[in-house]
Amino acid sequence: MKQLLFVLTTALAVAMSASFQAGAQQASPSGVKTLSPAGAIKPTGTWNLGTRAGDFVVIAGMRGIDPKTNALVPGEEARVMQAFRNMQLIAESEGASLRDAVRLVVYVTDMYRYRPIVNKVQEQLWGAGPYPPRTIIEVDRLNQDDIVEVEGTFYAPAKR
Repeated sequence: MKQLLFVLTTALAVAMSASFQAGAQQASPSGVKTLSPAGAIKPTGTWNLGTRAGDFVVIAGMRGIDPKTNALVPGEEARVMQAFRNMQLIAESEGASLRDAVRLVVYVTDMYRYRPIVNKVQEQLWGAGPYPPRTIIEVDRLNQDDIVEVEGTFYAPAKR
């Protein structure tokens, strides 16, 4: 009996450890799943990259960080593009495309300087449209003195 208990306890500990170490997608009692896909940036604090709640994927504010180096991408347009690409990677990990965005919120540190760049990047990524609803807000400061942060909500029907 002791041996069986030891084997079961060890198996449970190994399974739990592997789950946490692999950045497993944990679900709440209501089924809200935390997202952490391969190739994405790593959260630097008490937040996660996104969640799936039913048919919706909600993605936290993404900035112009290169996931390979964990450093801000040089250049304004490149940094804005990287922020959108970081968001796109998470959406696609749950089966959504940029066209499945139902709402975007973009934070910039200089509306007149960066809004045209955001518009240009969106045109490159979405083509001629249609474009998702978007709110763009000027803020005094972003983490690491970045220039842009973009968050989104996507429709991605859950596979049943």
